[in-house]
Amino acid sequence: MTVIVFIVFLGVQVNRDLNTATTTNTVSFSGTGKVLAKPDIAVIDLSIITDATTSKLAQDENSRKSTAVVNFLKSQGIDEKDIKTTGYNIYPQYDYVTGRSVLRGYQVNETITVKVRDLNKTDDVLSGVVTAGANQIGQVNLTIDDPEALKTQAREDAIKDAKKKADDLKSELGIRLGRIVNFAEDSGGVPPIYFAKSAAVGMGGGGPTPEIAVGENEISVTVTLTYQIR
Repeated sequence: MTVIVFIVFLGVQVNRDLNTATTTNTVSFSGTGKVLAKPDIAVIDLSIITDATTSKLAQDENSRKSTAVVNFLKSQGIDEKDIKTTGYNIYPQYDYVTGRSVLRGYQVNETITVKVRDLNKTDDVLSGVVTAGANQIGQVNLTIDDPEALKTQAREDAIKDAKKKADDLKSELGIRLGRIVNFAEDSGGVPPIYFAKSAAVGMGGGGPTPEIAVGENEISVTVTLTYQIR
């Protein structure tokens, strides 16, 4: 029994030493790939805020304005799946009279997130939702709807860059490279372009139509290739 245990232990030890030998003598090279692309969607956060003396009145009026906003968005060719209520809150409102709080009414705050796929309509949408009843516009994020293809391209460029560095430096380092034993990736993601983060724009008031500058997004991927030294 003792001999069997020793043999098993010896086998495990040898296997571990072999694995260590294949990974200890290694060298790593990093490469970066970047792709520039114009945003193809705008994501708009807007709010409909309504005050009334009772909770029901506030909800009914807010619902009316919300319906008008959604109908306007649909009239601009925005699909129902791209219009999403992301927040709905009812707050009691108080006045402080002679040291005590007196309930004076309620406020309903509904937040809607809209995805505009035709960037040429972004300016008109921003102006139109205010006219329809929205009284607060949050951030307008210009981003890329499906960044995976661009990330793949950036990754391929990063791998080529890392392999070129390995090929250029192996002779200078006086080493022979074997197989790749490890791969690591750090993706920078697709940072959106923030157009605006405004305060309240008035209770259904108009104002000049904003101008949206599309610009470009940068998709960046950095990879590290670890080679076994032969």
